[in-house]
Amino acid sequence: MSCIKRSLAGPGYIILNTIRVMNIIGLLAVIAASSVMLVKTFIVSKFFFFDGVSHVITAGMSLFLIISELPLFRGYYARNWPLLSSSSGFVTLGSLMIIVGVGILGNLNKQATSEQSLGLAFWRIVISSGIVVVVLGVINIFANYIFRNTSQGVTARMVRAYGAVAPQKVDVYRSGTSSTGRKSFHLGRSDTLPSYHPPETRQQQQQPARIPMTISAPMNVDQGQFAKFQGSAEVGKPDLAHHPALYGNRI
Repeated sequence: MSCIKRSLAGPGYIILNTIRVMNIIGLLAVIAASSVMLVKTFIVSKFFFFDGVSHVITAGMSLFLIISELPLFRGYYARNWPLLSSSSGFVTLGSLMIIVGVGILGNLNKQATSEQSLGLAFWRIVISSGIVVVVLGVINIFANYIFRNTSQGVTARMVRAYGAVAPQKVDVYRSGTSSTGRKSFHLGRSDTLPSYHPPETRQQQQQPARIPMTISAPMNVDQGQFAKFQGSAEVGKPDLAHHPALYGNRI
């Protein structure tokens, strides 16, 4: 089964990119149909506000899906809408397209968007856009299961982007993601976890250990050089009778 899936990766690149172009065209037709119904709703219907909001939401959803099919804002879709990113398949895209198409076709039962109110030309635009989007949604769901390779972790979007080399791209992506995850986890631990040191250890780290120093006595000292001053009259004890402390009370 994996060999068959691998052989379909090459043709799947062409087929899935053709379906991508059809998806964009069908969703653009939905935006045009929603705009036509929005104008007619304001003219005919009395409760035009809520019908108008529903048409605006349908057009906005179609535009959102068109951007997901284009190589734009891939990082945003990968972070916030992973089911529409390259790591996912076409099941979510196909389901949303079916919902949008059913909503477009359901508006044809209203008086404001009937064939008489819209006219034959605009009515054909509305009904054709609804049918095309529903059919494309079913095709996307089937294409997802046909071209994916679950044993190698290859989604149909990866086949559409890389073709036959999708398995090699998946291996490179996984190795880069795992290494980045381990690196960020290691940095997070070193940055957030505090270190504990006892007070004694912290003081020892802050104050380096002192090296014991011993000062030796003077070497080769001639003791006789001081003997001449011991019995000399010039060098003697001072007379304490003239010490200033004895005359402090007289000042």
